[in-house]
Amino acid sequence: MIPRYTRAAMGRIWTDEAKYRAWLEVETVASEVLAEDGVVPADAAKAIRAKGDFDVECIHAIEAEVKHDVIAFTTAVAEKVGPESRWLHYGLTSNDVVDTAQALQVKAASSLIAEDIEKLLGVLKKRAIEFKNTPTVGRTHGMHAEPTTFGLKMLNWYAEMRRNQERFAAATEQMRVGKLSGAVGTFGHIGPEQEERICARLGLEAAPVATQVIQRDRHAFYVATLAVMTATLDKIATEVRHLQRTEVREVEEFFSAKQKGSSAMPHKRNPITAEQICGLARVVRANSQAALENVALWHERDISHSSVERVILPDSTILTDYLLAKTADLIEKLVVYPARMQKNLDSTGGLIFSGQLLLDLAEAGMLREDAYRLVQKHAMNAWQNDLVFRELVSADAEIAKLLSADKLERTFDLQRQLGNVDGIFARVLGTEAGHEYGP
Repeated sequence: MIPRYTRAAMGRIWTDEAKYRAWLEVETVASEVLAEDGVVPADAAKAIRAKGDFDVECIHAIEAEVKHDVIAFTTAVAEKVGPESRWLHYGLTSNDVVDTAQALQVKAASSLIAEDIEKLLGVLKKRAIEFKNTPTVGRTHGMHAEPTTFGLKMLNWYAEMRRNQERFAAATEQMRVGKLSGAVGTFGHIGPEQEERICARLGLEAAPVATQVIQRDRHAFYVATLAVMTATLDKIATEVRHLQRTEVREVEEFFSAKQKGSSAMPHKRNPITAEQICGLARVVRANSQAALENVALWHERDISHSSVERVILPDSTILTDYLLAKTADLIEKLVVYPARMQKNLDSTGGLIFSGQLLLDLAEAGMLREDAYRLVQKHAMNAWQNDLVFRELVSADAEIAKLLSADKLERTFDLQRQLGNVDGIFARVLGTEAGHEYGP
């Protein structure tokens, strides 16, 4: 991934230096476990631990000649270790090292992403509670529907991110596996118990069965989970983009004093962060397709997945880390305009209460079909002729016979529509309304 979208801590995990360090740790731990069982001389294992090192440029130079990265790596390390290096990589095949080390990198990357998720959840929860009772218009098909609150919008995002957190934890756990079972997974050179001990010392589980590689359904699930999570971020950013439109203007990205919106139009304050989130989420979604294609490999292994994963695993984790941080910052600094929300609520002259009027007329004795026809007639008249729906309804004698002025006032009561907001918050956040919300 290009530096523009790479945060430093995540970027370091996917450097060649970090990859080869992970390979070396797998090789070293394998030698130590085998030495404990008398397979590898103890002095050799100690030498590999003490002297094992490499130079990245040296590895690249050797690879340019031998056209095999693992051989280039073991050759470079052997030069550092000396004569005992004949026991390096003993009983292992390339992917015993590569797949197991990759699991260590994914584990480290996942730890950072888990922290990002927690931060975003905290921001969403805080701001959802802040705007719990801030009324705004709910929209379906992009059109005004019925009242909601801005806090409920954010509560929905919070609940969805909680589900993403659960999915990510499961996907991370499925990726926390290594394998050292040999060229076709039959343990031709070291035993299952040794594999388990090696993996345990690396903080991994041993894959219960493998070919030459760990099966790629795990990786597909992992990248797909990142795609789902970044799709949620896309959803949040898309909502912000709509609400920031000039005609709506209910929220706005933070715009710093020296920030510029357009090279040609000095008045512009564009939702660039939200648009960036939406754009980069597409890349992660595209990567999930590549991960799915990697599941089907020929027989006990081919190499078609390897080149793909050199791109999609670093890029997907780097982008997810970046997008989670961007979204948390977007929501933390989001400028909210409650007065504009109220203005938009009022802009249709009460049309958003047509459903409540329909129900109240039916409750008062009018057939539902007749009530629908009557309410729709006034609604269409108000819409097409730019009239005030509530005034039209109040002047209708047929409605007045069934609904007194007090009852009609209740029909158009905003708080009546929002009376269950506390209950929804309590259901999501886990405490009763009126109390401090729990985690």
